[in-house]
Amino acid sequence: MPWFNELAETVGLMFDGIGVLVIVLGTLVATARLAVHRRQEADPYRQFRQDIGRGILLGLEFLVAADIIRTVAVTPTLEGVLVLGLIVLIRTFLSTALQVELEGRWPWQRAAETTSPTSESQARCS
Repeated sequence: MPWFNELAETVGLMFDGIGVLVIVLGTLVATARLAVHRRQEADPYRQFRQDIGRGILLGLEFLVAADIIRTVAVTPTLEGVLVLGLIVLIRTFLSTALQVELEGRWPWQRAAETTSPTSESQARCS
């Protein structure tokens, strides 16, 4: 199945390219948005950082997918799997850190904030 390995390598490279393109386009869009809306925003620098962060987060997702595709498709070795695990761990840490920076809270704190007042009052009555 050498054709499958070549196909997986090609798809992995395409995902790498898409990831880099998303990061570059996200930066360009954020810069254009800053230039256009500079005077309209209360804190244009914060909005600029959030826009760039969103582009980086989306790009990182594509880059992780590319690493997974290439590692799984090629004959997996222990060294390859360990390197993939390290890369995914680092990129996951970066994604989480960026998400905390953008939203100002941990990802798992969303569920606690979306509880309805009715469910809170029912919990108190129980």
